[in-house]
Amino acid sequence: MEKRKKYIAYGSNLNLEQMARRCPTAKVIGAGEIRDHELLFRGYRESAVATVEPKKGASVPVLIWEIGPEDERNLDIYEGHPRLYGKVNLEVQMENGSESIMAYTMNEGHEIGIPSVHYLETITTGYLEAGFDVNRLLESVSHCKELAEREPVCEGMEENPWNQQLLQ
Repeated sequence: MEKRKKYIAYGSNLNLEQMARRCPTAKVIGAGEIRDHELLFRGYRESAVATVEPKKGASVPVLIWEIGPEDERNLDIYEGHPRLYGKVNLEVQMENGSESIMAYTMNEGHEIGIPSVHYLETITTGYLEAGFDVNRLLESVSHCKELAEREPVCEGMEENPWNQQLLQ
């Protein structure tokens, strides 16, 4: 019998079609929110990806998935675990109480940026499918854009190296 576990998604893994391809045995089992955390985009100035970080009074809507071991291996690869994202348990508030559930959060040391158009569309579709308020997502993007404009560009970090690899 395969051991299944709960996993929370707050970014592109809210998108049902994407998760169906990536994690074929995963099932949505509920929705909730991570309180005292905010949704941010980090990685590269122009193609940042989602993460959540502590912030008093903020909250992030999430879907709760039930995943199997193969699904988790696929997520580990997609999330760049353990190099880019680590696994942590976060307290998720749901209608019937709260529970500590596994999530991927970005490791420290990545600059604030804005998501690519395609990545943002993927998350937006997930927000709509889940019935979440898309304005909350767009506010997070605007907030990250403002933060990124205040930070100096690190030398050599203007361009995402993944884009360079695709061009070769």
